[in-house]
Amino acid sequence: MVRYEGAERYLPDTGSAAGVRDLREAARGCRGCDLYQDATQTVFGAGPEDARLVMVGEVPGDREDRTGEPFVGPAGGLLDRAMEEAGIDRGTVYVTNAVKHFRFTPAERGTRRIHRKPSRSQIVACRPWLVAELSSVDPEVVVCLGATAAQALLGPSFRVSTQRGELLDALGGELPRPPRVLATAHPSAVLRAPDDERERAYGLLVADLREVAGAL
Repeated sequence: MVRYEGAERYLPDTGSAAGVRDLREAARGCRGCDLYQDATQTVFGAGPEDARLVMVGEVPGDREDRTGEPFVGPAGGLLDRAMEEAGIDRGTVYVTNAVKHFRFTPAERGTRRIHRKPSRSQIVACRPWLVAELSSVDPEVVVCLGATAAQALLGPSFRVSTQRGELLDALGGELPRPPRVLATAHPSAVLRAPDDERERAYGLLVADLREVAGAL
């Protein structure tokens, strides 16, 4: 595994007392792994800084990379709809990604940029930002959208397929007030599902989010 210097040295001097605004500003200059070289900008989290619920995705997509805002692409639109159906007020939720820079492969033709899953070393390098965000927001529940987010917080051996939809006390003493954590599918996986399976995949996502709504 390639080893990067990681994000620790780029965290604000205020340490655990840093607010989200301080973290966002500091993250703009992060060079903790190589993804900054090709990405347009850092895409940090967004939402209320005292949110009771935090949603964590994988990595910014093409639209997020261009706008600098998380979950503004097709997957974000589907997530908004699923939260509404589950009874979660989108305006009360803080959303972010496990990795803050877009990872992609240029298409062989044209200007399209094809999303790539971040490597384990890139996830580890970026993890201090995620932990700092959670420390600052101090949510009651964290939803991990997909395997990358779940493994970033819960370790590489965690499998969404076996513990999906379970509210777990899994972060130990790493945070001042460890939140409960629930892992579910990433909304992009719902979008990629075959036509005859997409409705069921969406229903499962909504059901998981209803579990979260009931815990808040």
